[in-house]
Amino acid sequence: MTTRLEKLEPIVGPIVIDQLRRMAEQLGSQRLVHVNSTRSGGGVAELLSSIMPLWSELGIDARWEVIEGDQNFFEVTKAMHNALQGFKVTITNGMLQHYLEINRRNADRLEFDSDFVVINDPQPAYLIQDMRSRARRWIWRCHIDASRPDRKVWRFLREAVRQYDASIFSMPSFAQNLPHPQYLVYPSIDPLSEKNRELSQEEISAVMERLGVERDKPIILQVSRFDSFKDPVGVIQAFKMVRAHTPCKLLLVGGEANDDPEGPRIFAEVQEAARGDPDIKVLLLHPESHYEVNALQRAADIIVQKSVREGFGLTVTEAMWKGKPVIGGAAGGIVLQLRDFNTGFLVHSPEGCALRIRYLLHHPEVGTRMGRLAKEFVRNHFLVTRNVRDYLALMILCDNPGHRTMAI
Repeated sequence: MTTRLEKLEPIVGPIVIDQLRRMAEQLGSQRLVHVNSTRSGGGVAELLSSIMPLWSELGIDARWEVIEGDQNFFEVTKAMHNALQGFKVTITNGMLQHYLEINRRNADRLEFDSDFVVINDPQPAYLIQDMRSRARRWIWRCHIDASRPDRKVWRFLREAVRQYDASIFSMPSFAQNLPHPQYLVYPSIDPLSEKNRELSQEEISAVMERLGVERDKPIILQVSRFDSFKDPVGVIQAFKMVRAHTPCKLLLVGGEANDDPEGPRIFAEVQEAARGDPDIKVLLLHPESHYEVNALQRAADIIVQKSVREGFGLTVTEAMWKGKPVIGGAAGGIVLQLRDFNTGFLVHSPEGCALRIRYLLHHPEVGTRMGRLAKEFVRNHFLVTRNVRDYLALMILCDNPGHRTMAI
């Protein structure tokens, strides 16, 4: 039976796979636990889904735990998420006490002894208070744009984060003043997953027909959870500017996540903004509709991710991997992926987004060239093998402080 690493080898090359195996051998037998707040919906869950099978093939005993919480808990953590991205929110002491209580309950529920624990984002950050002795090394992984956080919320969260052995951020500008080493690790996509594997034209056409999407006009697509930071209403505004001069249609596609209580409200706002326009289609898909998203991305002519705040933007990475011209908001990790007139376009407003959409519609040869360059850029920088390599390097460094023969 062909292993996942063997399937990845033709995509990334044998040197990359050999490096992963040698690093895992250097690390030796280790127990690793990843913890986050949901098993489906959002980039973190998808990232963990793609990484977990590779750990076992490399001889790492890895598990994935998900914390449990009630509606009030996830409302608090969503507010914390917004605050870390610089928005003013109201979080009372009572809300913070409830957050701490849910973390304590999960500490009582979760039972694991391990060498490394990777805690993803704020939701489970305070598990370390009650579980510090259950693992040798604790690592906090921040997937959020924390470059300009609300100071009160960050002070509260920092009390937990400072207890960790290391932190991981997606960009240098996201890093904070902490008393431990901080590392830069870009998120990644899995080219073998249902969302990113190659599809035939027959498969793509069948999905489009099933979802009721006609291909009679150029398709502009944005795929992301319905979140104000993704600016779906701004995408509608940009589309209407373009459609006034050039025939096209807009697809806004998203799914729900268990840890995002704001989703239904934003979805309702998007539906209202699109109401009565036959060229705009809003699709709310199941969080596991990866095959459908893959087909939609491959059918689109132009893909947009007009975020105003962004941790990294894996939907941009996915679109680039499919060889599509991408227009993204100049925010967070999107700026690491899109380079104007090279691997995509960066924009700052609905008007700028409209200008770039019109340009690509009238110059399809430019979009083809950009898509080709974008795919190779992802192959070299943002595939899951590189993510695993960075984690292996970090674990080696944590076990060997001052070790300078390897850098992430």
